[in-house]
Amino acid sequence: MSHVSLAGYVATRLSPHPESPHSDSPPPESPHTEEVPDVAKGRKNGLYRGIPDELSALMRTGWADTERTDLQPAEQAPHAARRRAALSALFPGERLVVPSGNLLIRSNDSHHPFRPYSGYVHLTGDQARDGALVLEPRPDGGHDAHCYQLPRDSRDGDEFWTGYTAELWMGRRRSLAESAQVLGLPCRDIRTIAEDLAKTSGTPTRVVRGVDPTLDAALDTDEERDDEFESAVSGLRLVKDAWEIGEMRRAVDSTVRGFTDVVRELSQAIATSERWIEGTFFRRARVEGNHVGYGSICAAGEHATIMHWTDNDGPVRPGELLLLDAGVETHSLYTADVTRTLPINGTFTPVQRTVYDAVFEAQEAGMAAVKPGAHYRDFHEAAQRSLAERLVEWGFIEGPAERAYELSLQRRFTMAGTGHMLGLDVHDCAQARSEEYVDGVLEPGMVLTVEPGLYFQPDDLTVPEEWRGIGVRIEDDLLVTADGYENLSAGLPRSADEVEAWMREFAG
Repeated sequence: MSHVSLAGYVATRLSPHPESPHSDSPPPESPHTEEVPDVAKGRKNGLYRGIPDELSALMRTGWADTERTDLQPAEQAPHAARRRAALSALFPGERLVVPSGNLLIRSNDSHHPFRPYSGYVHLTGDQARDGALVLEPRPDGGHDAHCYQLPRDSRDGDEFWTGYTAELWMGRRRSLAESAQVLGLPCRDIRTIAEDLAKTSGTPTRVVRGVDPTLDAALDTDEERDDEFESAVSGLRLVKDAWEIGEMRRAVDSTVRGFTDVVRELSQAIATSERWIEGTFFRRARVEGNHVGYGSICAAGEHATIMHWTDNDGPVRPGELLLLDAGVETHSLYTADVTRTLPINGTFTPVQRTVYDAVFEAQEAGMAAVKPGAHYRDFHEAAQRSLAERLVEWGFIEGPAERAYELSLQRRFTMAGTGHMLGLDVHDCAQARSEEYVDGVLEPGMVLTVEPGLYFQPDDLTVPEEWRGIGVRIEDDLLVTADGYENLSAGLPRSADEVEAWMREFAG
């Protein structure tokens, strides 16, 4: 069961952000200036001290009607409808609430770029902030879906140019009618959601928590049941439909072009730093997609031994390796996740090639284990066993290899697991039930990474000095098919010889 706090929700939704960029306080001594509404208060050092009545009147007049009635349903709309039906079938008789999320402050009155909650995107195809999908139960066990959104600002007041969400500051939003056409489902004003839910406050309700704090505060639901609901929302993405697979191909293809861009510009990176590599790939991501799918890892030299190196401020030196882990996020928010390790001068040294070949061999073993019906863990175990054998052979861990693997001794140098699900998130479906994911079985339509690596820290005295500071990872994005897998990122070379030939072609 749930309880809806109407007053608190409405007050929070309609009140200004405490650091709105559009707010200016009026001077009490100004007789010709109207008192600034609450939505325009909050900024301490604004240059304007109020809104003269004449300015307010001027701003409310002379605007064209921009309502669009010719919009077509989005390409994703029918697929999102099927996903909602699948979710509905899991929870008959219960109200289900999936928020999109809110803007997050970066500093003072500036914000991080908005990225909606992936479950909301998956179920609606929408990317608007301050929204929510609500599935209301019907007596027949199904649900009626509504998408709550922030409507367009009225030109009859000052909020459209002074408020926290002012369109003249942040860009035009779709009207509720326009969104209904694009998304293929009815849309309502988000500011009425608490009132609407309160009308049937006795309906059992589940909500994905931690996405919209205001909605969390308004709904008094059971935490365990909400966690179960979030797992279901996440688990729906384990098997991609045909439309999603097409988006994954687009993401990977753009990523391949981004990696080639980096190789072409390695000389500029050598003259500057890892930042040039980061910027080069970012340009491709922004031109062909929405953004990078995660913070790019542009790790040269010993930085390649740091699993999540994202400072990207170190030197790029010939004779060392560059580990580039990056992915383009499409306009629909699906992301690739690919890693290549490159000799900066175009040729591996003997030790670098030895490490690279061992990782390549492990990846081959892991990829061979990807097929429908295989346990998810199989590819990880195959790759890790291969790396354990090499580490024992080199004398870096005590054998025999099977004993070393059973004791996980290889983890000193392999650090992480060998892959993860991929899709709307770089670590997609992370909240899915373990029985369906890490302890589950692979099915056609799943997309995952296979990414073994070896990392010899620069201060590791257990390995010879010439091995220290070498980090190698090779990562590809695999689609599970009916008879095995398809390597979506096969457009990039993998073997050492192929990498060197590729660099000779593009790096000059």
